[in-house]
Amino acid sequence: QVQLVESGGGLVQAGGSLRLSCAASGRTFSNYVIGWFRQAPGNEREFVAAIRGSAGRTYYADSVKGRFTISRDNAKNTVSLQMNSLEPEDTAVYYCAAGQPPIYRSVSRKSDYDYWGQGTQVTVSS
Repeated sequence: QVQLVESGGGLVQAGGSLRLSCAASGRTFSNYVIGWFRQAPGNEREFVAAIRGSAGRTYYADSVKGRFTISRDNAKNTVSLQMNSLEPEDTAVYYCAAGQPPIYRSVSRKSDYDYWGQGTQVTVSS
């Protein structure tokens, strides 16, 4: 079992920055891919970014590439999502998730993630 707790959400103006954190407890953290997903009202939950456990390879949705940066600290069991140049379209509840998608498969599939946090609200005003 892995428990995940997100923090760092809030209200920010367009062009601003926020840093989200995901704190994990439970099973060996470094064994898991940690992903960030987001869900806006009326929309499906969508992939934002992910980072593999061992080599730390990172993946991003096209919509956030160049603006968001995901990183992890396995010693502290935390994953961060630095969000810069925020846009109103980034407004959503952001969730972190832990899973073990095979190396040969995309990390963006929600079904590959077994554990989810409760989410943190990010609101970007125009």
